[in-house]
Amino acid sequence: MGKIILTGDRPTGRLHVGHYVGSLRRRVELQDSGEFDKIFIMIADAQALTDNAEHPEKVRENIIEVALDYLSAGLDPDKCTIFIQSQIPELTELTFYYMNLVTVARLHRNPTVKNEIVMRGFEESIPAGFFTYPVSQTSDITAFKATTVPVGEDQLPMLEQAREIVRKFNSIYGDVLVEPVAVVPDNETCKRLPGTDGKAKMSKSLGNCIYLADSAEDVKQKVMNMYTDPNHIKVSDPGTVEGNTVFTYLDAFCKPEHFAKYLPDYNNLEELKDHYRRGGLGDVKIKRFLCAVLDEELAPIRARRSELQKKIPEVLEILRKGSIEARKTAAQTLDEVKAAMRINYFDDDSWVKSQTEKYNQ
Repeated sequence: MGKIILTGDRPTGRLHVGHYVGSLRRRVELQDSGEFDKIFIMIADAQALTDNAEHPEKVRENIIEVALDYLSAGLDPDKCTIFIQSQIPELTELTFYYMNLVTVARLHRNPTVKNEIVMRGFEESIPAGFFTYPVSQTSDITAFKATTVPVGEDQLPMLEQAREIVRKFNSIYGDVLVEPVAVVPDNETCKRLPGTDGKAKMSKSLGNCIYLADSAEDVKQKVMNMYTDPNHIKVSDPGTVEGNTVFTYLDAFCKPEHFAKYLPDYNNLEELKDHYRRGGLGDVKIKRFLCAVLDEELAPIRARRSELQKKIPEVLEILRKGSIEARKTAAQTLDEVKAAMRINYFDDDSWVKSQTEKYNQ
């Protein structure tokens, strides 16, 4: 069996630079590496509905936004299959079967689920669909027999639970499912890029995101208002780099060649950090440098998005074809799962024959 990738995002809003450095940029690299036989990219609208059931329009309106972000960032429908989760009903059936292989207590212990419950203030009112999110994710991964799942560090507990369910299924029914392996960002900073206000996570509700679709002027405004070191009041003051959002973003985006282009007084990021720590380097200067770095990265994405927005019927056709292709693969896996579980009654000629003989003796 070949090497297969499955990954995706919930369409609850436009994708931001945290998504980009945490997973999207890496997906494009993996897609272009030629190392994988198949790559499936899922717009996880069904999962998004688990905590947006009363606002389906929010999910519906963001399907195209996410698709535009994918394509403008470099995902190529000739190299990967981009599809919409809800258009693959086989995933729901697989989820139902897998629910018998995991306990409520185990779901309660999942750190990602626990954190999300607290963050959303669910407490005891958590929707059952959201609570069983790890099971649904297992269905997504195994339906395409993914060997590799690019994820952020916060999603590792979810993937470990998927691996547990795979092992449980295979131990009972035989080796049908593939146990996936996670791929996390190489750059430590990219594992969790903070919001522009220094908060631990970018959030649309907090207004601390830089979106891939933002204009150059929007990006500049957000960077110039970015959280730095509150004790670095005067240019001459020594500054702290650790926890300083501007430097965190430079860690994620800056390359050595950027200095020759935009800040030739320094050879590399370490020299810039050392100067800031000593004092004598103002926040405005490093913010302007970050603006230039981000613009170089985001300008091509912004330009491609502008062109794609003029071709929405073509974008929809990519999603339609991708969903048809994805469903074929998921249906094949579901057939194998039902055969292993011995619930493929009418496709099992031996069972039909045995039942006929049993009642005609």
